[in-house]
Amino acid sequence: MTESEPTTPRRRSFACVCMALILVLAASSAAAEGYAQRPEVRAFIERMRQEHGFSARALRSLFAQVRYQPQVIAAMTRPVVSPPTYDDFAPRFLSSARIEAGAEFWRAHAKALDRAAHSFGVPPEIVVAIMGVETYYGRNTGGYRVIDALATLAFDYPRRADYFRGELEQFLLLAREQKLSPLAPKGSYAGAIGLPQFMPGSIRAYAIDFDDDGRIDLAADADDAIGSVALYLVRHGWKSDQPVMTPARLEPEDPESLLRRFDGGVAERRPLAAWTHDGVTGFMIPGDLAADPVGLAMLEVSGSPSYWLTFENWYVLMRYNHSRLYASVVWQLGERLRDAVAR
Repeated sequence: MTESEPTTPRRRSFACVCMALILVLAASSAAAEGYAQRPEVRAFIERMRQEHGFSARALRSLFAQVRYQPQVIAAMTRPVVSPPTYDDFAPRFLSSARIEAGAEFWRAHAKALDRAAHSFGVPPEIVVAIMGVETYYGRNTGGYRVIDALATLAFDYPRRADYFRGELEQFLLLAREQKLSPLAPKGSYAGAIGLPQFMPGSIRAYAIDFDDDGRIDLAADADDAIGSVALYLVRHGWKSDQPVMTPARLEPEDPESLLRRFDGGVAERRPLAAWTHDGVTGFMIPGDLAADPVGLAMLEVSGSPSYWLTFENWYVLMRYNHSRLYASVVWQLGERLRDAVAR
């Protein structure tokens, strides 16, 4: 799971540290008893039996082998002194090494990328850039057993327990469907899997066997990962041949009124004419721009604010990871990858 843009203000960092310590101490004590013996796990097992026909005995045996991971809790509760800026976030994803590796990945999988573009309308540079940001094109897919990470978060991370119990349920269903041992798959500290870092629920909903070899494998099969990312984006509203973002200038008569529209670096979507009326200028857009509302984002570039009109496809990237920094760096990396491949 790629880092999302943190929104925790400075004043909450001490509280985060305290909460992390409480969670680790409490969970360490509970984990010493073993997951299979815990009442909330037994209730989860019973629900899996009733709703999905799992063997309660087999699940109890499975959870006896599941291990609490304190590093997972530490990663999820890591305090943030202040939210990162684009200048903080972007450089490692836009390094020359990552661009060169992405161009190599593109060339190696050009046939699958072209087929995905033809089938789904998602350009190769966007698909490759997502995997470049998520896992460095498969180099860093995570070393945690997925079931350990999900169980730790499902039963020892109260703030998002409901979400991760849902993903644990999806993971067990996925393992049964794919005839995998639930103890085998590895992924991120949040339970995300493979080159594109799909959560188990997204794998079941969007992953496809793009090379028709009879199985879906996002960890070792780049073609499956390529097709699955493209399908995910188009299912979330990607529009073929439409822009993602474009630089703009702010020349308003009332600067304060315009700046008040930003919340966390993103302004609401409005008709393009409304932005131009308020003094947003200096942008270039294609003549066949869809008649969707347009947003405005602020990024910190070279220490100064820069402003960008953001289109529907930018918000689709935000569905992959809800961060203005993420969506913007995927587009930036994609542009550089396209240039590198064309050279």
